[in-house]
Formats: sequence, C-alpha cells, structure tokens
Amino acid sequence: MLGRGLVPCCGHRVLPSLPASPGTQRPALRQGVPCPGPPVPSPCPVRSVAVEAKSRSCRHCVEMAAGLPARLGTGCAARGLRGRRLAHSGAAARLQQEYNAVVIGAGHNGLVAAAYLQRAGLRTAVLEKRHVLGGAAVTEEIVPGFKFSRASYLLSLLRPQIYSELELQRHGLRVLPRDPYSFTPLLEDRSPPRSLLLGHDMAQTQRQIAQFSQKDAQAYPEYEAFMGRLVAAIDPLLDTPPVDTAALGQGSLLQRLRSLRALQPLLRAGLALGRQLPRYYEVLTAPISKILDHWFESEPLKATLATDAVIGAMSSPHSPGSGYVLLHHVMGELEGRRGAWGYVAGGMGALSQAIARAAASWGAHIFTEKAVSRVLLGRDGQAQGVVLRDGTEVRSKVVLSNASPQITFLELTPQEQLPEDFTRRIRHLDTRSPVTKINVAVDRLPSFLAAPNARDGQPLPHHQCSIHLNCEGTHLLHQAYTEAAGGHPSSRPMIELCIPSALDPGLAPRGCHVVSLFTQYTPYELAGGQPWDEQARDAYADTVFDCIEAYAPGFKASVIGRDILTPPDLERVFGLPSGNIFHGGMSLDQLYFARPAPSYSGYRSPVPGLYLCGSGAHPGGGVMGAAGRNAARVALGDFKHLRQQR
Repeated sequence: MLGRGLVPCCGHRVLPSLPASPGTQRPALRQGVPCPGPPVPSPCPVRSVAVEAKSRSCRHCVEMAAGLPARLGTGCAARGLRGRRLAHSGAAARLQQEYNAVVIGAGHNGLVAAAYLQRAGLRTAVLEKRHVLGGAAVTEEIVPGFKFSRASYLLSLLRPQIYSELELQRHGLRVLPRDPYSFTPLLEDRSPPRSLLLGHDMAQTQRQIAQFSQKDAQAYPEYEAFMGRLVAAIDPLLDTPPVDTAALGQGSLLQRLRSLRALQPLLRAGLALGRQLPRYYEVLTAPISKILDHWFESEPLKATLATDAVIGAMSSPHSPGSGYVLLHHVMGELEGRRGAWGYVAGGMGALSQAIARAAASWGAHIFTEKAVSRVLLGRDGQAQGVVLRDGTEVRSKVVLSNASPQITFLELTPQEQLPEDFTRRIRHLDTRSPVTKINVAVDRLPSFLAAPNARDGQPLPHHQCSIHLNCEGTHLLHQAYTEAAGGHPSSRPMIELCIPSALDPGLAPRGCHVVSLFTQYTPYELAGGQPWDEQARDAYADTVFDCIEAYAPGFKASVIGRDILTPPDLERVFGLPSGNIFHGGMSLDQLYFARPAPSYSGYRSPVPGLYLCGSGAHPGGGVMGAAGRNAARVALGDFKHLRQQR
C-alpha cells in the first residue's frame, strides 16, 4: 500500500520520496529541466516521484511531486507536462465568426467528422472544452514521466476506410499489433498455476486450450469461423446510416427512395447469413453464457471470451443480449487482420493527433478550451451555430455534436425546439456503467505466479496481452455484477490489465512501465447514498490491487502513482453519461433503428441542421470513427441540397 504524505487542497496525494542508494544518478524528468530530487537506484529512474493523482490534474501538486516549487514560472515541470498533453497546434488558428460547419467536441468521432467535412470543401471548426484533444482517446501525463492512455486504451475498431481515406499513417499514426493478445492466469493450488494464452497462431492457441479441454481445443477454430461469418455479414452496416423507418412509411417520394436504398446493406446481411440466420439471431439476443456453453466446457476459456461480452456494460454473462457486445468487440481489424487489437504508439492521444493533423492539412480549425454553452437557433428553428461559455457566437450552416445525446439535447439545445417524446426518450436512455479505470505507474513489470518474469526484467510475450484477472469462471463475473447491481463495488472485480509500455517503452522512464486497469463492476451510485469520495476511491483501488497481488506478488510494492476514475469521474472529466464508455448501453433496444431514438437514428435530429456524430449515434461506442464519418456524409449531403435550393 502506498504511504501517506502531504495532501494538498486539490485532493492529489504527494508521497514522500523513497530512499536511494549512494552514488546513483537521477536523470532530468523534463526536456532541459533538471530535477533536484534525491538520486534513486535502477531500474526506475523516477521512483522517488510519487504522485497519486486522484482523477484530476493539479498544477501545484504535479510540480511539488517533481521536486520543484509551485511558484516557478515558464520553466517549471507542470509547463512541460502541459506541453506533453498534446493540444493540437491547430489551436493557434484564429477563431472566426462564421464557418460552414461547427463540430462540438474534439473526440475522435468529432475530429473524423471535421476531416471529412473540410476535405469536401466546408470550412469547419472544432471546439473542444478541455485543454487536450481526443475526448476519451487521449494521452495524458498524470504521473510525471508516465504517459497514460487515460480512458480508451486499445485500437481495433477504427474503420479501415478512415485509416486509408484520411491517410492517418502519413499523419503519424503507428499501431503496435499484439500477438499473443490474451493472457488469463489462474489462482489454483498447483505450482505453478496454469494460465491460458491466446494468439493468432491457431495451433499454439489450441495447445493452450487443450490444457483444460481437448474438446474445446478442437471446437475453437469452428467457433472462430462461425463468429467470423456473422462479423463479415454485419460489418457493412457500420458504414451506412440505419434505414429511416419514418421516411419509409410517411416520407416524400425522394425520402422513400433514399430509405429503400439504405435497406440494401441490411438485406445483403440477411442473405449472407442464409439458413444460419436463426442461429445468428440467437447470438445477438441470448446471454453469452448460453452461446459459450453450446461451444465449450472449460470455464477459464468461457470466462475469458465472456469478458468481451460484458466489457463496459452493466450486465452479466447471463444477461440476454450480451452476445452482441461480444460481437461488437470482435468485429474490428488491425492492418488487415480481422479481430486483432493493438496499442497506438505514443498512446491513444496519438491517434487523435493524427486525425487532427489530417483535418488541419485540409484547412480545418481546431480549438481547445472553447466550451460550448448552447446551440444557436434561428427564428425558423434551424441550427445556425453555437454560443461559447464566454458569450462568443460562432455562426455556421450546420452543427455536429460529438457530445453524448444527453448533453447535446438536454443541455445544449433549447428544450422548446424538441418534441417531448424525443426528450423523454433521451432522458431515459440506459447509461448505466460498471467501469472504473485505474492508471498506474510502476517501477517494474508485474511477475505472475503462472508466468514469472525473466531475470533481466524484460517484457515476455504475455506482458503485451490483455491480462484477465478473476476470470477463472463465468460465475465470478456474475458474482461481481450482482454486487454492483446492489450498489456495492465488486469485492473480486473483473480486471483487464494492460501494459502498453511492454511494446512502447517510450511511455515510461527506463525500467518503468504504465499499467492500465479496466475494472468492473462499480456502480455509478453507491448503496445508501454514499459518495464516491477519496475514501471510497481508495478502498476500491486497494481491493483491485489486492487482487492483482494474489496473481503477481510484489505488484503493490512496485506502484509509484495511480489515477482513479470511477463512473462519476469518467462523466465529469470526459462527458461520458453516467461513466458509460459507449455514450449509452449497447443493448438491442438502443442500437441501429433506435440509436439514440427511433426516427432519429440517421444522425439528423429534430432540429434541422443539428447532427449527432458521437458514440451515442449508430453504430455505437468504441474507437471506431464510423459515427463521425457517417454523420459528416449525411450533413454534407444536406448542405449541398440546401445550396441547390438557394
């Protein structure tokens, strides 16, 4: 457990420096800024910098942790930190009074939308309220010297069209594929304990599964092929707006023709599945436990696969419809390999930066620290721009919102302009979230009982994986869910532990590592109305660390600092409603035709000229970019139609 030190008013904890061996040297933590702190021994050169960042940044205690006085000016450590938070250089452009298009929020979907709009010739501005681009796809240096993908942390779902059309590789995007990609160590009496390692080498994966079941090892390739056929059939639906059912039944002739054209991908998906359609329908609607029980008998394999079905969802493997969430997470691809996941070199913020550079290369203006307070409407009810929090008006022909449906329609849009049934639907969207994200700086790699570290301390193949803890069986996932459903953080939470610095050592000082802990289940509201205060955060984080310690003794002693983001923190920092990483549940009643509301699933809203381009629109959450691309194309078509009418 981390020791207690000075607690400044902001709530961060500055921990006392650890003793150092004589004769060691401490390198500078900042470019050109020497650190006056005491020397520390190898392997981690910043072991004495111990900031426990509690879900928000504070210039004062960051500087204190770096051993520099808080009153220092432009040369201080926090200024170096701010520069590393990757605010886009396009923010130096001067905000104009009028654009063709304004995008609210510089999350990855908003940046994608801006890039397509600007590329098509619309003068576009992006307005971001935070000091850093990317929304949840961001890199932040919460602990000095350690760069965290603070919210989203893996890449796979990004649509390949976006990757190529925006030339993201040319704009600096570099992806580090993972193979193997999944590691599940077990807690069991035998020595050493067993583990399950999954990768792209099917023969090797089958040998791993055969430790638990020969039958499952034989069934696994068929299961992969079965799911692959469903993914291939559904995949084209991600890149087109859903069918406008209202226009299909009651629209003009032109609207009906457009809707019929939009039906084609849906019909093709059905034809591709053919006679297997009833079986695939079951995958979409049944509990994932039922699907996995049909295919497999070994609990470690079923629990490992089930994590993709419940990740980010306040649901159990036994919840109906959990199969679709699994499908959502396996339908991505990475550099042509279906279902592959990887790390972004430089953290997830580097992806957002690449998209921003693409948009800026065509002339888009991108601004940080420009908070929008409301959508500006004309007398005819048409969106005409936005008003910033400081009162500045920015006029435009179209407005695209990357914010959640709740923020867009319940906070930024005048309520009198929206139908009552629409606002009721938005207000009652299921946004329950089980997620607490913990970012951890450590001075060495975790050494698991099931796979001890090498003597030289260098990363082994399993260190690059998603490491699944408390996944010995699906009953553990259900138990963790049940506790949270009753308002109590899980006593044995589901943990996905990732170490991106195993493949990207530049994220941390030499010998050190960044660890991402995606944990669930934690309720948004605690039982008895208890607040998610520092004590509650610490108690839950300590529970998580105790669990990791059981699998990897010595983990707690390796911790330098931690950043705890509970569901309310994720909402406050990133605008995720109730902390939901998808901007709303991915259940079937909130997908396709019904995302975010029936008759408004095609990115348009009840306000003409106002479009939803974030994860609250089809096809949903994940770092996919499809909502941004699709919404931009719809808005562009409407813009051209308006110009022709004039």
